[in-house]
Amino acid sequence: MKLGHFEALRPLCPRCREAGGREALILAEVTRGTREDVLEGVLHCPGESCRQEYPILDGVPIIVPRVRAYVSENLPHIMSREDVSPLLESLIGDCSGPGSVLDSTRQYLSSYGAGHYDDLDPEREREARGKGSVLEVLERGLELAGPLPLGPTLDVGCSVGRPAFELAQRRPGLVLGVDLNFAMLRVASRALRAGVACYPRRRGGLVYERREFPLDLPGAERVDFWACDALALPFADATFALATSLNVLDCVPVPRDHLAGLGRVLLPSGRAILSSPYDWSPGATPVEGWLGGHSQRHGEAGSSESLLRALLTPGAHPASVANLRLLAEVEGLPWTVRLHDRYSANYSVHLVVAEAVQDSGD
Repeated sequence: MKLGHFEALRPLCPRCREAGGREALILAEVTRGTREDVLEGVLHCPGESCRQEYPILDGVPIIVPRVRAYVSENLPHIMSREDVSPLLESLIGDCSGPGSVLDSTRQYLSSYGAGHYDDLDPEREREARGKGSVLEVLERGLELAGPLPLGPTLDVGCSVGRPAFELAQRRPGLVLGVDLNFAMLRVASRALRAGVACYPRRRGGLVYERREFPLDLPGAERVDFWACDALALPFADATFALATSLNVLDCVPVPRDHLAGLGRVLLPSGRAILSSPYDWSPGATPVEGWLGGHSQRHGEAGSSESLLRALLTPGAHPASVANLRLLAEVEGLPWTVRLHDRYSANYSVHLVVAEAVQDSGD
C-alpha cells in the first residue's frame, strides 16, 4: 500500500460506513515495507464501537466490511506460495486435478493475464493485437468521456491491473485499482512493485506455461491496488474525478447499488465509464437482480441495456440512480476472453459514460 495513496484518499472504515459512520482508518503497524510503500502491516479503525483491524499483505490492503469472512474465504490465495518452480507447480496442478481451487485459480489468471499483458509479451505481442482487448473498450470510453475535472482515478474491478496502468499514462494524479479477487491483485501488485508480468497461460486441459517478462509502465509510480468491495467502496463522497468499471456490472450482487456507489464517490461533473457484456450468472447476481434480463415477461423483455439507460436517466424509472446521468453510449464493442489455445469467448460489450450529478439521496 503506497503511503501517498493512503494519505491522499483517506479510506474510511467500511464497517462503520455501513452503519452511517465516517471513521478514517489509521496505519497502526508496519511489519515490512519501505518509507513509501507498506508491504505488510495493519490498518485500524479508531472508532470506539468498532476497532476493526484490516490486514495489508503483499502490498495490498484488505478494506472490506466483513474482513474476517473475506480472509477465511480467500485463505488459499492469501497464503499461497510464490516461490514454486514451474515444474513443481505443474506437478501439483496434475495432482490436484480439474475443478480444484488451484485449477480454477490458474484458469482465470490465465484468461485475465493474457487479456491484459499478452500484447507486452515478447513472444505473444503480435498475435495479441486486434483481438477485442479490454484496453480498446477503455480507450473508447475515454474518448466519449471528454474533458474531466482534476482529481484521482478509480478503476473498480481492476483484475490483474493493466487498465489502471493505462489510465496512469493518460490521466494526471493518483490511480487506484480495486478488486475483491486477491489472486488477481497479487499479479497486479507484482507488476507494480517488481515491474514483471507473471501469470500461468493455459494451453489446454491441465497444461499451462508460466509467462514471466519485464514491463515498462510509464506512470506506474502513481498507481496502487487495494482489495475493496465494489458495493462498499471505502471512500468519502466526491473523491474521484473518474471511475471506470469495465465488465463488472454483471459480476456484482446488486448492479443498481454499484451504479449509485460510483456516483457517490465521484466529484461533481466527474465521469463513470462502464461496460458490460450482460453475461449474467446466478453465482454472481441473484436472478432478480439481472438488469431486465431474467424474463421475457419483464418490462424490458431481456434488454439489459434498456434498463441501464433508464437507471442512468433520473426520473425515467422508479429505481433510477439520482447521482449519475447518462452522457454517451456505444453498442457492440468486441471483447475477447482467451480460455486456452483453441478456445476464446467473444463478447459484444455495451459501453456507457455517465456524469456525476448532485446526489439526491443515494
